Amino acid sequence: MIKLRLKRFGKKREASYRIVAMNNSDRRDGRPLEELGFYNPRKDEVELNVPGIIKRLKEGAQPTDTVRDILRRANVFDQLKAEIQA
Repeated sequence: MIKLRLKRFGKKREASYRIVAMNNSDRRDGRPLEELGFYNPRKDEVELNVPGIIKRLKEGAQPTDTVRDILRRANVFDQLKAEIQA
C-alpha cells in the first residue's frame, strides 16, 4: 500500500520534513516514489504540490495522521471533494 508520509532531513535538533509517497514497508528515510511537498515545524512553513497529492489520493494512497493534519490545514481535502463531484 502507498502512504503519504514524512521523510526527515536536516541537522540534529533542526529537523525539516519532506512529504513523500512511499510504500508502507519501506524505511522512513528510504527512496520515495515521489516527493510532494515540504514541512518545517520550527517555522510552521508548508509547501505542497497539490495536484500531485490529489492524484495520489485518487489512486488510493493513505496519509499518515500528521500528513492528514497538514493537508486538512491546507484545504486539500476540500479541493479533492470538488474534483470528485465535478
